[in-house]
Amino acid sequence: MIKSMTAFGSGKSEHPFGSVTVELRSVNSRFLDVQFRLPDELRLAEQPIKERLSAELTRGKVEVRAHFSRAQSVDQAEISEEALKRTAAQLDRIRKVLPETASPSMSEILSLSGAQHVQVDPDLWLSACQAALEHALVELSAGRLREGQRLAQVMLETSRQIHVIASEVEMQMPALLASHKERLAQKLRETIHNAFPSGFTHISGPELSERLASESSLFALRIDVAEELARLKSHLGELEFLLKDLSSSSAKLKNNTPRGSAGKRLDFLFQEMNREANTLGSKAGSLEMTQAAIDLKLLIEQMKEQAMNIE
Repeated sequence: MIKSMTAFGSGKSEHPFGSVTVELRSVNSRFLDVQFRLPDELRLAEQPIKERLSAELTRGKVEVRAHFSRAQSVDQAEISEEALKRTAAQLDRIRKVLPETASPSMSEILSLSGAQHVQVDPDLWLSACQAALEHALVELSAGRLREGQRLAQVMLETSRQIHVIASEVEMQMPALLASHKERLAQKLRETIHNAFPSGFTHISGPELSERLASESSLFALRIDVAEELARLKSHLGELEFLLKDLSSSSAKLKNNTPRGSAGKRLDFLFQEMNREANTLGSKAGSLEMTQAAIDLKLLIEQMKEQAMNIE
C-alpha cells in the first residue's frame, strides 16, 4: 500500500476503574523510530506498544503520548460539612473578584475533600492502554493511507509532465540531428582544410576514412539521446506501476512474501531518472534540450521530495 509517514491518531479506552487516552504522531524517517511520553503509571505499556507498532509500521518517527484518569470512589468519600463550608466561603471570595466563576463539579469537590482514588491492578492499566492504542492505530493507519494516496496522485501528475517533456525532445530530435549533421560536415571541411591546405596529396584514403569515422563517432556520442529517453520512459512506466498497482499487488503478497518499502523503491527509481536527466543535459545540443534537461531535473526533485514522506 502507498502510505504516507505523516499522520495523527488518537484513541480512548474507558473502564469502571478509569480511562486511558493514547495519541500517535508520525512524521517521515528512514527507519522506524518510536519515542514515548508516558506517565510513570503507564511505563509498563512501553514495550508492548513498541512491539505492536513495529508489527504494523515499517518506517517513520512515531511519538506516543498517553495520559489516564482514575475513577473515584464516591461511596467511600466522606465530605464533612465543615469542608463544604470552607469551599463555599472560598468560592464567595473568588466571585467577589471574578463574578463569572463557575461552581466546582462533584469530582472536583471530592478531590478537594481528599476522596481516595480506586486502587487498580497495573495489568488493568496495561490492558486499557493497549485497547486505546488499537483505536489510535486504526486512525493513524487510515490517515497515512489517505495522505499516501494524495501524494501518489501528485507524483503521477508530475510524471505526466515529465512524459510530455520527453516526448517533445523526441519530436525535436530529427531536426536537431539534421542541424548537427550540417554543422559536423562544415567542421569536417574546415578541419581537413586546416590540416591539409594543399589538398589530399599527403593523406591516404584509409587515413581520411579513419579521421571521418572518428569525428562521426564523437558526434554520435554527443548527440544521440535515444537511449536516455527510452530508459527515462521505462522508469516512468515503473513509477506508474508502483503508484497505481502496488496496492493490488501487495494483496497477492500476504503469503509471507515480503515486499520492499515503497518509499525506498521510489527513491532508488528517482535516482535513476535523475541520472538520465543529467546525461541528457550533458549531451544537450541546443538551448531547447538544455532547458528540457533542467525542467526534468526540477520535476524529478519535486517527486523525490514527495516520496520522502512515503513509507
